[in-house]
Amino acid sequence: MQRPNILVIQADQLTANVLPMYGGPDLVTPHLNRLAERGVTFLNAYCNNPVCAPSRAAMLTGQLSSKVGCYDNAADFPSSSLTLAHYLRHAGYRTCLSGKMHFAGAEQLHGFEERVTTDIYPSDFGWTADWSQKHQPYSPSRMSLRSIVEAGLCERNLQIDYDEEVAYRAEQWLYDQAREDDGRPFLMWASFTHPHNPFVTTKKYWDLYDHQRIRMPKVPFIPIAQRDAWSQRYAYTIRADEHDISEEQVRVARHAYFAMTSYFDSQVGRLLDVIDRIQATENTFVFVISDHGEMLGERGSWFKFQPFEWSVRVPMIVAGPGIQKGHTEERGVSLIDLLPTFNDLVSEGNPITPVDPIDGLSLANMLHATEDARGDDVMMEFLGEGVYSPACILRKDGFKYVYCRNDPPMLFDLNTDPDELVNLAGRVEHSETQSSLHHELLHRWDYDELEQRILQSQRRRLFAQESLLQGRWTAWDYQPPEDSSRRYVRGAVDPNTTATKAKKRLPFVPAKAPDHPRDPSVKLPSFTALTDEKSSLS
Repeated sequence: MQRPNILVIQADQLTANVLPMYGGPDLVTPHLNRLAERGVTFLNAYCNNPVCAPSRAAMLTGQLSSKVGCYDNAADFPSSSLTLAHYLRHAGYRTCLSGKMHFAGAEQLHGFEERVTTDIYPSDFGWTADWSQKHQPYSPSRMSLRSIVEAGLCERNLQIDYDEEVAYRAEQWLYDQAREDDGRPFLMWASFTHPHNPFVTTKKYWDLYDHQRIRMPKVPFIPIAQRDAWSQRYAYTIRADEHDISEEQVRVARHAYFAMTSYFDSQVGRLLDVIDRIQATENTFVFVISDHGEMLGERGSWFKFQPFEWSVRVPMIVAGPGIQKGHTEERGVSLIDLLPTFNDLVSEGNPITPVDPIDGLSLANMLHATEDARGDDVMMEFLGEGVYSPACILRKDGFKYVYCRNDPPMLFDLNTDPDELVNLAGRVEHSETQSSLHHELLHRWDYDELEQRILQSQRRRLFAQESLLQGRWTAWDYQPPEDSSRRYVRGAVDPNTTATKAKKRLPFVPAKAPDHPRDPSVKLPSFTALTDEKSSLS
């Protein structure tokens, strides 16, 4: 039996709350809708860290980012950390990454055999968080509300440039592997940068929506001074006090974000179409996910970096062979569950035992509608700029508990308060729940030891970055290899032009034997003889 392929299509900063299958507005997402109809939608899927690089490190390793040592958007991801790409490659899979992964450090493959694009974000230590800077909010990536003030239309922008290349390279790779006599199943990971801010889109996708009917934030603007301590500090970190955001600017930004989500959906459609064309649909598991969410003006806040549902809840839609069709799963799951899930899907009855302890749990039983005793708990953390000590989050049985040493704790009952408007921490009637979650949280995280590791890592990386900027700077950014001597038709290796071109036809057509095979013993007339004969006739 042929082993299954895996196609992962990843968005950047796409909150589950805007998608129709998650109860969001009626966005134009026909390809995501079609995928949900033939697969499973995880209604309570979460990232494990609401910022790019740590979320992706956790997602690939099946471990919390704190265990990997990837604390913020500039923490180097160790080459020795085993990823799902390592495991699948070890199991005989061909693995390829197209698009963003935000690997910090000189290692830019992390188990992927091939990478067909560069990244869109830096790979050095320039965005290192610095908890020693407490007097002035510190944001190494210089986030600001310009993304909202300047939201709207464009003809082209950097993010479109990037995602068009991501889609094209992924399409081409899928076609190429289908035409090659490799014999291995594949993992293709296509990672886009839409709908990450800035919120800018083209007229084609903008016009899919009536501007006056754009759904506005459900939770209205909360003045900065009235927000919780984390949110207050974060607001100043992104310099939210620099601009007075009007209702119309909020509407424009959300309109653009919805349109950008439709653009992402169109890229999903492109790749699903290729899977159809190479006749791999029936044997390919397709996962659509995002690395984290987007606040999108809820509570007056934007982007991610926060513990609230719009920031941490992500889409996870899965379709493929043997998977329940049109099913929704309400139990809490997270991105660290992908590694054990992939291992189960490709194991062929021979379980793959991870080399290192992992935090994730396989979703394979949920996908195939077999009994699963999994609970409802999810672990999340935030260890970067905007806090001054580790922020640990435990979601269990519908409650979410947020603990950060320097801030008052937060406790929300998501069953009765999905918008997280009422902080139950400190209330007598919920003291037992809070105490239980607090003790469990401290059991799962060695808080003091984690804090010291992060501080030491920050000091080390800040010093290294300052040193590396002295003299000549050498980039770690990935440069995709391009060998033109092996593309198209090249005489030294491809003397037979027709046969070479035939190899790239899909579906492949075997060479046809000539109707009149040439006898090599028969001497053919020379060109000169033919010319002389024509001359005598004339």
